[in-house]
Amino acid sequence: MDESDINLLPDPEREENLIAKKLSSADDLSELSQLHPADFSDQFEQLTTEQRESLIEDMPALISGEVLAELEDEVVEDILPLLPSDMLADAITDLDNDDAIQIFEEMEAGQRADVLQALEPDDRAALEASLKFDDETIGRLMQREFVAAPAFWSVGDTIDHMRGAGEDLPELFFNIYIVDAAFKPIGYVPVSQLLRKPRDIRLSDIAGEKLVLISQEMDQEEAAYLFEKYNLISAPVVDEAGRLVGMMTVDDIIEIIQDENKEDMLAMAGVSDAGLTDTALTTVKARAPWLFVNLLTAILASLVIAQFDFAISKIVSLAVLMPIVASMGGNAGTQALAVAVRNLTERDLTSQTAWRAIRREGIAAILIGLIFAVALAIITYIWFKDTQLALVAFIAMLINHIFAGLAGILVPLGLKRFGADPAVASSVFVTTVTDIVGFFAFLGFAVLILL
Repeated sequence: MDESDINLLPDPEREENLIAKKLSSADDLSELSQLHPADFSDQFEQLTTEQRESLIEDMPALISGEVLAELEDEVVEDILPLLPSDMLADAITDLDNDDAIQIFEEMEAGQRADVLQALEPDDRAALEASLKFDDETIGRLMQREFVAAPAFWSVGDTIDHMRGAGEDLPELFFNIYIVDAAFKPIGYVPVSQLLRKPRDIRLSDIAGEKLVLISQEMDQEEAAYLFEKYNLISAPVVDEAGRLVGMMTVDDIIEIIQDENKEDMLAMAGVSDAGLTDTALTTVKARAPWLFVNLLTAILASLVIAQFDFAISKIVSLAVLMPIVASMGGNAGTQALAVAVRNLTERDLTSQTAWRAIRREGIAAILIGLIFAVALAIITYIWFKDTQLALVAFIAMLINHIFAGLAGILVPLGLKRFGADPAVASSVFVTTVTDIVGFFAFLGFAVLILL
């Protein structure tokens, strides 16, 4: 790539929205068809609803299947009612099965029926077969187009077969899967290796046998884990009888990994994704329930404080130091929780390694607790010139850090054990533990030592 090529690459941070510019100036829109579908979709998503409607009305052909596949789901859902069913049928036909399914899922029931009616019988059958599987399973997401060959075929036979298949070949593939008489995968040949071998070499002589098979009933997160563990670029998908029915490729897996990571990150914060088409009311409805749960846990912590109101009224300095202990414990618990949830997601934290992780977090919590307990005791003594108050701060900080570290690892492990998603519910439990323990330890020892 030379310097002139580099200048042709788009810079999302500096590039003006070409679509919006042409709409506002009533220019010819045909130039927009030269944009890469990914670049077009990025700019299209930034338009207002009125601008999108205007563009689709003036030049609907710009919304190709490739563009639909690149758009965010909420934008696709927003514009689908504006597109004719025959156009959507053509777009779905041009896409791989996994992309077609994602678009089809965003349609209303009536539009789905019209699009299915407009599809060719083979395309309609493939789409309906995918829809029979649960959401986020491989059967719903896999590509049903793949290349398979018997072991006795030669390199030349395979190349001639692929050339003759033409448009029936998948748009992107990396391996030719070797199948037996029952159509069960028994090996594979990378396309890059196939092209290096003489035409008379049999596939059985160059096939790799260490296949990682993926069940069509498998959850997408489990499939992503297998791709990461075995450094796969593609993998065959099999049915209950072990027959080859599809494949997954790394481009689909990358999208799954990004979606799962985003979902876990948002879940830990107790929020849902705020899309470009979401309104303020939609955002409020998504976030308010989780905040209500936090309100209830905050009331629990306040009830603990209420039990020691007589101590706070006598020693005002307790009210000054109390939030420090609770806040430090909460932050320590959140750190331990983030590591634990990530390790659970990556399968590094299992029943075999759980005790080692618990011991590590416990020791770390003691050491960190000692460091900041000493620091808070020194600050307390300098601030209030009270040795006993400094001792109370030291003990409370140490105890809260220990409970925070253990809660950060034990809460997600417990939720995982009972079948709940640790990323969704762990944070509220950990925060509740650190608040209640922090307040109770600080105020309890203040009563014992100072009063």
